[in-house]
Amino acid sequence: MKIRSLTAFEVPIALKTAIRHASYTRRNNDTLFVRCELTDGSVGWGEGLPRPYVTGESIGSVWRHLQATDFAQLADVCLVSPADAVRALTDLSLPDVPADPGITARECFGNSVRCALELALLDAVCQSADCSVSEVIRELPEAVELFAPREDVHYSGVITAATGLRQWRSPLKMKIFGFRHVKIKVGTPGIDDVISVGRARRILGKTVDLRLDANEAWNCDNVVQRIKALVSFNPACLEQPVPHSQVQGLADVKSSISTPIMLDESLCCKEDALRAIAAGTCDLFNLRISKCGGIIPCVRLAAMARQHGLGYQLGCQVGETGILSAAGRQFACNIGQIRYLEGSYDRFLVRRSVTKEDLTMRYRGRASRLTAPGLGITVDETIIQQTAVRKRSLIPG
Repeated sequence: MKIRSLTAFEVPIALKTAIRHASYTRRNNDTLFVRCELTDGSVGWGEGLPRPYVTGESIGSVWRHLQATDFAQLADVCLVSPADAVRALTDLSLPDVPADPGITARECFGNSVRCALELALLDAVCQSADCSVSEVIRELPEAVELFAPREDVHYSGVITAATGLRQWRSPLKMKIFGFRHVKIKVGTPGIDDVISVGRARRILGKTVDLRLDANEAWNCDNVVQRIKALVSFNPACLEQPVPHSQVQGLADVKSSISTPIMLDESLCCKEDALRAIAAGTCDLFNLRISKCGGIIPCVRLAAMARQHGLGYQLGCQVGETGILSAAGRQFACNIGQIRYLEGSYDRFLVRRSVTKEDLTMRYRGRASRLTAPGLGITVDETIIQQTAVRKRSLIPG
């Protein structure tokens, strides 16, 4: 069995509301979808979300990667089992292409392309084999110490940067929804962090695990001062307090604060992880499926974190559709020791779903294991075909 056809689509995904943090205000996504059809008729779907301020990718660089890649390296692979797909994806080579003007490409450049290709191929191969992607995760050598299947998981809530009444409404909604873990954005210009975090803590109560995300808003000279103003609210951790260009300075900052530091924008690939471990710049990794290049790289990064005594969370990117939500669910329901879990905000954020299943989390953030073959979802191809603004055949059918 081989790949019969591989097709890429660019689809604008509108959000129900603008999502604001220190680095960006987002109202929509330029989403990459990949459709993989095998010679036995099995069809799989993948999704990738390029982020210039995270991995250096834009939707433009995504298409440059797709146009320049020799997909014969995938077309020629004989897919006897899902393990063959894992090997093909591990060996997949993307060419060097330029980033957009003014953007610096990093080692993780191309990760959204890798993610969309990985998910599409794994989804198709596992459907052909009548097994779940969870079987692929279980068989990864790096997952030996991490594999811990469970039937349901609990996602956390996120309070985005806001002013006025929304500073009251957002934490109140988190409380009513029963979230056990909540993240609040800090460092946004025009918003007083002491007031907003203090208000959130009072509304949520003392028992909710409240963590902070600065999205690179601070610098190594003022992190200690900024976090000391917030320690009375008992933050569980501080995510990406400084820009990636200053991340090495966090090694000195860590010795001056008691709040654990999590890397996000500075943790996108193996090279980032190795630098963080060697320099001692963080206590936790924020893994995100698209940002890190797919499920397989996320498992490998989680294994690295565990090996070196660090924690990790599974995060998500704003505006993920049901495909990336399903990928995150497969990871979350099979990998143990996840400190925090973000994702499955589908119906809360995205105006139009591309999956027939509703993957939105339920009360208290609860969500169940997906048991159908592949990623466990059914993609509505008509929506993608009708709303795509660009399409390219990568492997002609």
